[in-house]
Amino acid sequence: MIAIARDDDVTFGILHSRFHEAWSLRLGTSLEDRPRYTPTTTFETFPDGLSPDIPAADYANGPHAVAIADAARRLVERRDRWLNPPEWVEWAEEPAPGYPKRPVARGEAAAKELKGRTLTNLYNARPRWLADAHATLDAAVARAYGWDAAILEEEALRNLLALNAARRK
Repeated sequence: MIAIARDDDVTFGILHSRFHEAWSLRLGTSLEDRPRYTPTTTFETFPDGLSPDIPAADYANGPHAVAIADAARRLVERRDRWLNPPEWVEWAEEPAPGYPKRPVARGEAAAKELKGRTLTNLYNARPRWLADAHATLDAAVARAYGWDAAILEEEALRNLLALNAARRK
């Protein structure tokens, strides 16, 4: 498991874009026959201009950051609604203070249905609403780089590599 300690929706959005996915699949390592996210070769080298040493507050009000953050929040809201439909769950306080509320199934039938509601199952099914939410997010990230939303993966990777090389100079 890799944890990225950021609390801003912009970083979340960039990391969930198809551009970061392509970058991480090309520059990450592998474990046996599976790709492995390697922060030193993927996160730390991704030329997003929003590196971990820059506080999110320094760029949060820029128009591109706002667009990415909005698209990222909509993606999360839609996914969360699918994972825990309000008609199937109620939200209970944790016994210890400081923890977020947790979903509790509204009965046995809801509990049974919720077992199949995982992010893996959602992304394997890739319903239209999810694809559309990701397309909106990808378009916001592309605009932040000055690219057309329909940029091909290979061209985006070439552009990212050039940005990375320029950043290292």
